[in-house]
Amino acid sequence: MEYSQQRVQFGRPIGSFQALKHQMADVHVLGETARSAADAAPGSARLAAVAQVHCSDVFTKVAAEMIQLHGGIAITWGHPAHRYFPRAHATAQLFGAPHHHLSRVHR
Repeated sequence: MEYSQQRVQFGRPIGSFQALKHQMADVHVLGETARSAADAAPGSARLAAVAQVHCSDVFTKVAAEMIQLHGGIAITWGHPAHRYFPRAHATAQLFGAPHHHLSRVHR
């Protein structure tokens, strides 16, 4: 949010564009659903499997959206955004592939 108020395109902060507001709102909702899934995970192995798959997917999507919202600065060494995208893909596989966890849920 802070960066979207600083970055200016067409003479306006990019955070004032409706499409980007919707994009940032969608990212916020994804983050909140991931938080809810993680909070529910300690309750059972099945919920933990759901949380692992959902949170990994959300991390990947949010990292990709962050790069899009930050533009060119996100892929430079001067900004930490470039580190999150590969980290999201790696951590999605860290405790097992998503299809493994989904098979546990479907049983």
